[in-house]
Formats: sequence, C-alpha cells, structure tokens
Amino acid sequence: MAGNSFGKNYCVTTCGESHGPAIATIIDGCPAGIELTESDIQAELDRRKPGQSDLTSPRQEDDKVEIMSGVFEGKTLGTPILLLVKNKNFNSADYSNLKDIYRPSHADYTYEKRYGIRDYRGGGRASARETIARVAAAVPAKKYLQRQNIEILAYVESVKDIVANVDIDSVTREEIEANAIRCPDQNVAKKMEELIKSTRQAGDSVGGVICGVIRNVPAGVGNPVFDKINADLAKAMFSINAVKGFEIGSGFVSTRMLGSEHNDPFYFDEEEQKVKTRRNNSGGIQGGITNGMPITFRVAFKPVPTIFKEQNSLTNKGESVEFKCSGRHDNCVLARAVPIVEAMATIVIMDQILSLNK
Repeated sequence: MAGNSFGKNYCVTTCGESHGPAIATIIDGCPAGIELTESDIQAELDRRKPGQSDLTSPRQEDDKVEIMSGVFEGKTLGTPILLLVKNKNFNSADYSNLKDIYRPSHADYTYEKRYGIRDYRGGGRASARETIARVAAAVPAKKYLQRQNIEILAYVESVKDIVANVDIDSVTREEIEANAIRCPDQNVAKKMEELIKSTRQAGDSVGGVICGVIRNVPAGVGNPVFDKINADLAKAMFSINAVKGFEIGSGFVSTRMLGSEHNDPFYFDEEEQKVKTRRNNSGGIQGGITNGMPITFRVAFKPVPTIFKEQNSLTNKGESVEFKCSGRHDNCVLARAVPIVEAMATIVIMDQILSLNK
C-alpha cells in the first residue's frame, strides 16, 4: 500500500490500524536542536483524543505517546523521529456483524476492491484514528515555526446550517478552546452543541466547516506549478477523513464577484515597513507563493457515515442486507478535527519553509 507519506523536506510517514496494536509515525527531515518532550506532543494529542467531552466518541484512549528515536536530552537530533501511540480501549466485537457488509459511504468496498482484503475492525487503515500520527508529527514543526512567530489556528465555523460570526484576523486560541465544539462565537457554539446532541439522540450524524488561518508567514514562501503552497494545503486537507471540500481565501464566493471587487490592491504599510494588500481575497497566496498576508482557508466535513439507523446495503457476496451499526462513534467530527486541520497545515508550512534552503 503506497500513499502513507506526506511532504518532501519534512516527510511524515504514518502506519497502524484502528484496532491494531499501535499507531506510529516517522518524521524524516526534522531539523536538529528543537526542544521536544513527550509532554509537548501529549498536549496536542489530548486535544484530538476521544472521550474529551459529551460531543465526542466515548471510546476511552489515553493516547500516550512514546518517543522511540531521534531525540536526545530533550532535543531533536536531526535523525528520523519515531513516535508511537499504543491502542488500548478497542472492542473489535462491535464490528463482527459488519465484516461481510459494505457500509454506505465508508471505505469498505473500495479497500476490498483495491487490495482484495480489508481490516473491518473500525475501518482499519481508513479509520480516523490514523490521524493521531499526523497530530503527533506536527508538534516538532509547530515548535520550529513558533521560533519565526508563525501561528496556525483552526476553528469550527459552522455545523450544518448554524454559522458562527468570527473575525478571522483577530481570533485567538483562547477563544477557540473556550468550549467543547471549538467555535470562538460562544453564543453560537451552544446552539451547535445542542444540534450535535439532538442529532446523536436521533441516531444520525452531522457535518460542517472548519476555518483556518496561518499568520506571519513571510512573502516568498512556496514553489511554482505543481508545488504551489495552496496545492499542498488542498492535498493535505483532502487527505483527512470525511473532508469533501476546500477553499483558499474567498474561494467559491469569488465566482460571484467582479475582478474589480476581488482584486487585492497593494500598498506599503509605513508602520510595519512592509508591502501589504488592502483586501485578502487571495487568502495570502498568489501564484502558489505567499504574499505576506494571512493565509486563510476553509475545509468542509461531511456528516459521519456511521449512523445508528437501519440502513440498506450489500454484502461482499452481492446479497442485499439491512443492518444497523453499533459501537462508539463520533456523530460529528468537527471538534476533534480542529487539531488535525492545524497539524496538516503545520506540516505543509514546515515543508515549504524548509524548501527555501534547497
């Protein structure tokens, strides 16, 4: 199975299945001298792990990370870093009645067609549990980028048709982390949480949009044609489970604008002594290269396909079947996806920053 590595200069390779012994990641290309401890990584994994609130899966996993290589006396060596998280609280019996069924909108059918075999326990490699490795792998990159004052934030902008009103230029991590859904609009967040809970009680699921902002990336980061920074961000976000859409800056709204409305005029900011734009419809990227303005993007997440309603499908023998899922599942992935979106954006920026030295 190819396709388990991401990045060229900061290369992240992940492995492991949802109900296997462990999830692991190898980071190749991490610079030496970055202060890194297991507690640094654990803080980010705790934001992603299940069971952190009544909005998430009740599966109780400590997600304790172990640094197996690449770090000595609290600093990265510049050699490959191996990070390991053991799976503990899994119940494969929840999936025994589904082993021969192709669940609607899951990867059951496609994985079996591609490889002739699949791990039906929790989705195996297709499970979102794989994203533990991504969140862990982004921590050294995050610490490196912080040295350059680069900040990467994501938050829940909408759940179904409930939309928050957030100033993307001033939003803070404190505002984002002030509630379980990770929406900085505190009043709207309550409505989102109520919708998620009522949807779960009905045995159904719900999706929404996560908004991201990357601040203080200098102008001139990125590469032309196939390695555009926006192209890398798009691939990174679409690699996350349940993602169905991605846009940079004004995105699809730009199709309803005139060029005179959409263009971002340049000017020189005397106070900051640098070139800026008066608008940011470009989302901080032009020609695949940063222009120094904040990079802004949105990621659309579909409703979780695992629902607790009777559904119709086929078995692997082509027989019609009616079934109902059981087990412990998120009915909305958005709250736990926020640190995953941040992690993938971090890996992209790190990879592109390191390319400047090539």
